[in-house]
Amino acid sequence: MELWIIIAGIAGLGLGVLLASTVLKKNIEKKSNQLLEDAKSEAEVIKKEKIIQAKEKFLQLKAEHEKVINERNQAVQVAESKLKQKEDIFKSRQEELKNKQNEIKQIRENLNNQLEIVERKQADLDKMHNRQVEQLEAISGLSAEDAKAELVESLKAEAKTEAMAHINDIIEEARDNANMEAKKVVVNTVQRTATEHAIDNTVSVFNIESDEIKGRIIGREGRNIRALEAATGIEFIVDDTPEAIILSGFDPVRREIARLSLHKLVTDGRIHPARIEEVVAKTQKQIEQEIVDIGKKTCIDLGIHGINQELVRLIGKMKYRSSYGQNLLQHSREVANLSATMASELGLNSKMAKRAGLLHDIGKVPDNEPDVPHAVLGAKLAEKYKEKPEVVNAIGAHHDEMDMETLIAPIVQACDAISGARPGARREVVEAYINRLKELEETAASYPGVIKTYAIQAGRELRVIVGAEKMNDQDASKLSYDISKKIQNEMTYPGQIKVTVIREHRAIAYAK
Repeated sequence: MELWIIIAGIAGLGLGVLLASTVLKKNIEKKSNQLLEDAKSEAEVIKKEKIIQAKEKFLQLKAEHEKVINERNQAVQVAESKLKQKEDIFKSRQEELKNKQNEIKQIRENLNNQLEIVERKQADLDKMHNRQVEQLEAISGLSAEDAKAELVESLKAEAKTEAMAHINDIIEEARDNANMEAKKVVVNTVQRTATEHAIDNTVSVFNIESDEIKGRIIGREGRNIRALEAATGIEFIVDDTPEAIILSGFDPVRREIARLSLHKLVTDGRIHPARIEEVVAKTQKQIEQEIVDIGKKTCIDLGIHGINQELVRLIGKMKYRSSYGQNLLQHSREVANLSATMASELGLNSKMAKRAGLLHDIGKVPDNEPDVPHAVLGAKLAEKYKEKPEVVNAIGAHHDEMDMETLIAPIVQACDAISGARPGARREVVEAYINRLKELEETAASYPGVIKTYAIQAGRELRVIVGAEKMNDQDASKLSYDISKKIQNEMTYPGQIKVTVIREHRAIAYAK
């Protein structure tokens, strides 16, 4: 019984599944048919919309195409109208040209007729001239060629006489005018270039706030002032002059280094030998940079460009050099301005003249090659640093050591003389004194082992610093004797000169 129940249940279950699948299949078919119908109807709608859009696009393109065609047709019509106008103009001009050609043809025929008449008249004149010449030859007994030759000779002699008299008058007038013009150019040049006259001294005065600072500058047993003199080569004179210390030395660069170093030491308050050497070394570098800046500023002020940096440094160094007591930089600037003015008055290259005037005494700045004239040395330096040949020749020829090859050279020479000839501009006593002090230092520096030489006390004392590792105390004593004998035999000087050889050994170590 139970088995039949199970079989009946299974059969019922199978029948239910079959019925359910049948129903589900019918539903699916129905839905798929519905979806297919919906898709067809939607496709029809989309198809209609696309057809409408395509028609609208076609109409739009057709309108644009017709617009372009209309515009082109209009442009063609305009071009045709312009072409027609040009054709009309061309036809009218062609007619005018034909008329002008006819007129020219008529004029040419008239000219030919007139030319024939002139030729006939010229032939008649030639016949009459020949008859007259034959009659004159028969009367005078000379042929036409002989008469012409005699006439030419007489006229030539008369012309020579008048020409010589005229030439003499011109030469005299030119000579008078040349003298007047030359004086005028020189006077105008001097008047237009004004400058101050300052004579360089060999001492500088350093002002201090109180005399108490003098003791600190001197130091214990004079060690600070000895260190200052050894480091700078300048004599420091500390006397009863109130609130002032005198710095004596012929070299302006050394004096300026000493003055600035002393100012820094007094301002800082730390004054001892080690600090003195440090400050002097820094001040030397500062002065070297200042020299370059002065050279650049001078070139900019004068409007001179393209000068080699080494020449710029030498120009700046001119500030600390003198020529017969006249400041060398001021003298060179004055010569540059004078040369430019004179060159412009004469219609020459004023920039080239100014450049040569600024560099004309550049050979006085270097300390080496003392036996070479400064003009020749300056020309060598200018040539070395690629200056133009006109400038080189003007530098070398301003004291006639070289032949003058350009018109700039005599201008620079004349302006150099004008600058030096101003009243009070130069003082030869100072120049001779400075040359004597330089010769003293160079004499001592020529010995081996010498590091530095300083002429102090107006040339009455020569201090020579030697390397301790290069000679001993006996060699130092012998060196002082040899230098004194050489000075005595080779130089002329007033009074006596004290030669002091300083041999100092320093042992330096660092704690790290």
